[in-house]
Amino acid sequence: MKPTPKKAGTMHLDNVAPDSLQGIPRQRVNPPMWRRTSDEDAKDTWPAFVSDLKDLGININEGRAKRAIFVTDAGGLSYGMPDGVFSPSSATDIAEILKAAQRHVVPVTVRGGGLGTEGEAVAFGGLLLNMSSMQRVVDIDAKNLTARVEGGIFWHELAEVLRRKGLDYISAPLNFTSTVGGVLGVGGVDTNSPKYGLSADQAIALKVVTPTGEIVECSPTENSELFNRVILGYGQFGVIAEATLKIRKFTPMRMNYFYYSDLRTAIEDLRVIVEGEASDYSGILTIMDRAITLLVGFDSKEREDEFTKKTEPKLRGHGEIGFGLRMAIYYAFRPWKIGESLYLLKRRLLLFPDLMRREFTGKDGEIVDRTVIFSRAVWKHWGSKKMTIPDLAAPEDKFIEAVERGNAVCKKYFKYYTLYCVGIKKKQDAGDNHYEMSCVPKDAVNFAYGCEFEPSYGGGKYSRDKLQSFKNEIYDIGVDMDLSCYRFGGMMKGYIRRLFGDEVVERHLKMKQEADPAMILNKNTVF
Repeated sequence: MKPTPKKAGTMHLDNVAPDSLQGIPRQRVNPPMWRRTSDEDAKDTWPAFVSDLKDLGININEGRAKRAIFVTDAGGLSYGMPDGVFSPSSATDIAEILKAAQRHVVPVTVRGGGLGTEGEAVAFGGLLLNMSSMQRVVDIDAKNLTARVEGGIFWHELAEVLRRKGLDYISAPLNFTSTVGGVLGVGGVDTNSPKYGLSADQAIALKVVTPTGEIVECSPTENSELFNRVILGYGQFGVIAEATLKIRKFTPMRMNYFYYSDLRTAIEDLRVIVEGEASDYSGILTIMDRAITLLVGFDSKEREDEFTKKTEPKLRGHGEIGFGLRMAIYYAFRPWKIGESLYLLKRRLLLFPDLMRREFTGKDGEIVDRTVIFSRAVWKHWGSKKMTIPDLAAPEDKFIEAVERGNAVCKKYFKYYTLYCVGIKKKQDAGDNHYEMSCVPKDAVNFAYGCEFEPSYGGGKYSRDKLQSFKNEIYDIGVDMDLSCYRFGGMMKGYIRRLFGDEVVERHLKMKQEADPAMILNKNTVF
């Protein structure tokens, strides 16, 4: 093929070269690899770091097979290899690691369940601190309803231990294969967040290892400044070695489902339930904007009966049979959409049986083990090698517009996709700065709302550029509407200043520099 002739007076540019988009700043989606050699004295600092720790009885695993386990995260778009991996067994181990890292200026990336989607827990050189080795339940106080756990325990493991004692967590993330420490650092949202708030709001005390290696017990009344920085701090101000959480008595979950074909109507009904505090669980799960399910759950029949009497008459959703008939009529007059109708039917036939399996539900349809259902079913039906789930978090009055605009972006990029919408009750006594740079927007009053936008790949192949462009358009909505979001670190950290403003970011950066002089803890994740 002959090259395209150059036009007179113009310069020919390679369409894929770094300078191909002149005048448009290009965002770097992966940070540069850490250099093992010090710029000051040209010495290889990594062996000295490893040697110092070995003298203390801490052996870093430098084997390629071990390091390769952590090469990416649930997003599957960001890849990096640590120089070594260590799995601690105590806060003392973590403290020695961070002290040595400060001396040798070696970056330490902390990883729990690895469920980040933007490379937040992917190490680009340096040490990968694998917290999933710390999974003990330290103490359960059934009288005062608290549980002390290590930061690396998975939520489903905690729930299983509590269940044996007739107890349960209060609010956990939707995916139970994340760790307690990781979730407390970013928020944690579930269908009971409209009633109880974020998972992070259930923490009442922490054992934190600071970036300089001090082991500190903190709470809202003891070392409160550190406590408030670590909670919702995106791993910038310390490693959570242990956490004391509020818990509750276990109750089965009674579920009701309402079906919609109009997204705005479903969201308006969700707001009625959330802001009226009419249920114990609620959320929206959709298949595109065509089949929309409003989930409403209860901890007791009394609460369910009250809802049926006072709130259900206000809702405009349909039962499954009525909705099915409406959909059948809709597609009967639109034969060109046969592919879409078959896709919806297939998703219903695959998904519903998994959410209602007999071994996890009681004879009256109560869910007696939502731990297994959510941790397994969520990953089975919504997980993949590339979890692309950008999100927007909005105050009450902006939520509908945010979801509708995000839905339009989904339709632009993908044939099939899912939306997950949920309310979040704000902690009213949290203080002015508690939710700064978090998934709760600054102008939310009593409740915030979040929505995840997730493509369904269906075996299709999508380039990294296309997925990145999709995420950018979602986050651009957040910038335009002055919203917040749940995942803004890692590859998407370019949005942090745009979302929160220079004043807030500079203030947090100054706190980070004071707490972490060598800037080694979770380097390049946020700042």
